[in-house]
Amino acid sequence: MVGIRAAIAQSRTHEHGSDQPMASYEPAPAGRPQPTPAGRPLRADARRNRTRILEAAEAVFAAKGSAASTEEIAQQAGVGIGTVFRHFPTKEALLQAIIAAQAARLADDIEGLLRGGDPATALFTFFTGMTERAARTRTVIDLLAEAGIAISVSKPVHGLRRAIEDLLANAQDAGTVRKDVSAPEVIALLVGVCQATVHTAWDPEVMNRTLAIVFDGLRPRP
Repeated sequence: MVGIRAAIAQSRTHEHGSDQPMASYEPAPAGRPQPTPAGRPLRADARRNRTRILEAAEAVFAAKGSAASTEEIAQQAGVGIGTVFRHFPTKEALLQAIIAAQAARLADDIEGLLRGGDPATALFTFFTGMTERAARTRTVIDLLAEAGIAISVSKPVHGLRRAIEDLLANAQDAGTVRKDVSAPEVIALLVGVCQATVHTAWDPEVMNRTLAIVFDGLRPRP
């Protein structure tokens, strides 16, 4: 759905404001390739490299935290350090691209659930998936905050309000969510749990128990 992606993009634009210059995160290797000029379409191989770098960066930051290095990211992505710098000349540029990629996948997830998910469980699946994404990007959000770039969970969630309303209505029609629950309550719960996940070092067991309690409160009473 174009509307879902547009809503998330708009919320991120309002959140970050205009781009500002940022310091390099490591000394540039000799002969480092220059970034591709803005607006020039990437070749297919460059797009693949960019995707691999982002996927590797997410994994390395999740595993190593703030100690993650460019060398580790490049090694996991199967590219040279120069390729990493060509796509992301600063650490903050890489971190912001990770957040943007997460937002795009979030839009794809909710679109897929609306089109082909089980109406009885799609809302719970979305809730769980977004909480897990928040946990995986905790280090990225913390590092951006240290650089003076605040990331708020609430804005992209509110940008998805229409889709969340649809998931909620489908679940209520299927009898798996109470009829007296409305979208604002679901959004408040989602934002609260995601923020807690970002700002608290929850282990998976605590996160799963918390979600079980939230979901139990949403389900109809016998």
